Amino acid sequence: MGSTDPTQDELTVLVTGFGPFKQDFPVNPSWEITKDLPNYLPPLRAKGKASRSSAPVVLPSVHLLVHPEPIRVNYETVRELVPKLWDLERTTEPDRPKIDIAIHIGMAGPRPFYCIERQAHRDGYAMKDVDNEFLRDQERRVRQGKDWVWYGQPKELLTDFDLDDVLSRWKDNSPDGLDLRISDDAGHYLCDFIYFSSLAHLHKAGEKRNVVFLHVPCDSSEQSIATGKELLLQLIRSIAESEVTRRAKLQASSKKK
Repeated sequence: MGSTDPTQDELTVLVTGFGPFKQDFPVNPSWEITKDLPNYLPPLRAKGKASRSSAPVVLPSVHLLVHPEPIRVNYETVRELVPKLWDLERTTEPDRPKIDIAIHIGMAGPRPFYCIERQAHRDGYAMKDVDNEFLRDQERRVRQGKDWVWYGQPKELLTDFDLDDVLSRWKDNSPDGLDLRISDDAGHYLCDFIYFSSLAHLHKAGEKRNVVFLHVPCDSSEQSIATGKELLLQLIRSIAESEVTRRAKLQASSKKK
């Protein structure tokens, strides 16, 4: 995985979205928001520059790498896919850039706000997926013992991003009048599951957990998708700013010693 070194020429951000959720939501806004992102993060608009409460940050180019298809809302699909997304050994796609940051996106019902999730859960997945299948990890854990994929992982894992700083920057960078929050409960369903899968994969590999989950409203109208896309771009910018600033401070501190 990448280092988010402030001196590097480019950051690569992986973005994923989910596919349809049964008959209730044949169009998943998380994928509609994700699928047509530009290849690179565009410049910050004038509004954001004028109203910032934090100092501006000079970013390297930010390459947006969108997973090419919506992820099926299925436990086994997600469990098999996540290690391939990170591809830490880079054996299958040698030319693909290392991932510096990842953002998984999913919908969260009719609530009118957008939230970034601070943590994800190992246990408690009691709902069936879109293929009418339970996760059945309790049985798998007993049967596989130390070979269980999450053996030795804590019940909860947190992102390594400073979400309080990210949220402040996200509000600065985004259009006015939108409800942006941090959440501590990703929901114990596929959103929570893919988030924990990424966190656990990185934790097990000894890598920084540079991943976050974004919950968006279930509204798939054209206006809502446009708003969600703008907020996603500003979230990416805010995370990149926060990480580059953090790394610069660490480097400055180490030089003083």
